Amino acid sequence: VAIKQVSLGKQPEKEQIVNELLVVRDNKHPNIVNCLDSYLVGDKLWIIMEYMDGGPLSSVIKEVHMAEGEMAAICRE
Repeated sequence: VAIKQVSLGKQPEKEQIVNELLVVRDNKHPNIVNCLDSYLVGDKLWIIMEYMDGGPLSSVIKEVHMAEGEMAAICRE
């Protein structure tokens, strides 16, 4: 598992974060990293999720350059 900590004090759209968490938690798919649980610890939201080998998706997007067809195939899956 992996634990992602989100500082709610620094987030202007707290309601949007909670809504996204509810959508991710309630929708399971074999091709998407699943949220297992979440906890509010002080002013931080701890999100417990499946471990994704290779680091966060934001880092992969910055490092890997894909052709449009490759992006379309990934989105389709």
